Amino acid sequence: MRSSLSLINNNINKLINVSRYSRTMSQSSNNSGKKLIRIDVSSDSVCPWCVIGKKNLDKAIAQSNDQFDFEVRWHPYLLNPSAPKEGVSKRDIHREKLGPQYESIMARTVEMFRGIGLEYDLSGLTGSTMDSHRLITFAAHQGYDKQHALVEEIFVGYFSKGKYIGDNKFLVECAEKVGVEGAAEFLKDPNNGVQEVYADLQKYSGNLTGVPYYVVNGKHKLNGGQPPEVFLRTFQKAAKDSN
Repeated sequence: MRSSLSLINNNINKLINVSRYSRTMSQSSNNSGKKLIRIDVSSDSVCPWCVIGKKNLDKAIAQSNDQFDFEVRWHPYLLNPSAPKEGVSKRDIHREKLGPQYESIMARTVEMFRGIGLEYDLSGLTGSTMDSHRLITFAAHQGYDKQHALVEEIFVGYFSKGKYIGDNKFLVECAEKVGVEGAAEFLKDPNNGVQEVYADLQKYSGNLTGVPYYVVNGKHKLNGGQPPEVFLRTFQKAAKDSN
């Protein structure tokens, strides 16, 4: 992580304070009278617990839509900053990392994914997640709702369909499914969005040691694949704080 942060340009702090996103997910709060719950999520696109956390977060949001408006904003984290762009076998990497515990951990992961309605697919390649983060950050310019939907498509493709996280064709397909415009042109230049990703990384995730990590209304902090009821309780606490 620290090695990746060293790449940040000297001018990167200028980017941090730029108000650069639309507030699509929260626009209804202006007229609905409901309180806004804002959730900042630090995540990596190859993190299985991030998928589980997102699914549980979505369940909690669905159960609370009658009480609150929500704005979910996704921020980058690099579990492996030195991961290769060209990609390596997902199965081989897991075997090397987990050693003798590989079979038992994979069995447990498969079980957990089925619990959230997904099949866990170990086929295909894994590698650098930078391009996925560039695209996710880019999508936020077109609305947090589109960004949130894009994260879902990327997760499902990578974890359940054997798609390669570094394949720009796959990433563009995900963007098109959720209505993010200009993805192909944006990803064509590998420098597009890199400084913004590192700025976001530094601001929201630079001091973290793992993901997923959630900050609700700037105050209430959670980590890991929390169950829906934990999110629900946190929403209530955040709403009381705003009274």
